[in-house]
Amino acid sequence: MSKDNFKFFKNIIEAIIFSSSEPVKTELLEKKVPASISLIDLLNELKEEYSERGIHLEQINNSWAFRTSPVVSENLIIERVVRKSLSRPALETLSIIAYHQPVTRAEIENIRGVSISKGTLDNLLELEWIKPKGRRKSPGRPLTWGTTEKFLDVFGLKDLSSLPGLSELKSAGLIGSKLLISDDISQQNQNDTEENHFIEELNLEEK
Repeated sequence: MSKDNFKFFKNIIEAIIFSSSEPVKTELLEKKVPASISLIDLLNELKEEYSERGIHLEQINNSWAFRTSPVVSENLIIERVVRKSLSRPALETLSIIAYHQPVTRAEIENIRGVSISKGTLDNLLELEWIKPKGRRKSPGRPLTWGTTEKFLDVFGLKDLSSLPGLSELKSAGLIGSKLLISDDISQQNQNDTEENHFIEELNLEEK
């Protein structure tokens, strides 16, 4: 493999990621380079080239995107008009789903101590921050919920292990002590959740 060939495909990968409004999945990028060229080597070289620039190449779960460097982000003022603000119930519901996924609606309501309005889940679905994760192997086979890759992207997380600790959320006033539950639900989820491979496509309107 010549250096010119490597550079050519590196430029292609760079252009694909740069021109995309959403993080680009690794599987898609792999289809753009021949088997003789290592995609990881291309991405690592791009990361190195952008490491001291105003934007960085970052991995988000199994996708890649260019993001503003933390060093210069404080000097940037970005205004975004959000069509719907996130209510307190929606924020609490999102926190529970993020930390205890896959989790059922009944489990969310049990943790919060109140029922979830249809609008709360609808708002999170419309934002494309949550999605159905499968059905529980329990009576009634209730639907479970989890977060999406877009959730990771919006909140600047590489993966779910990058989530802040529950104690940090509590001290910040984002969740109450009643939301700090044990790992019982998480363990139950691991044991009896079936993954269904289906996706609901929702359109998010942003201005």
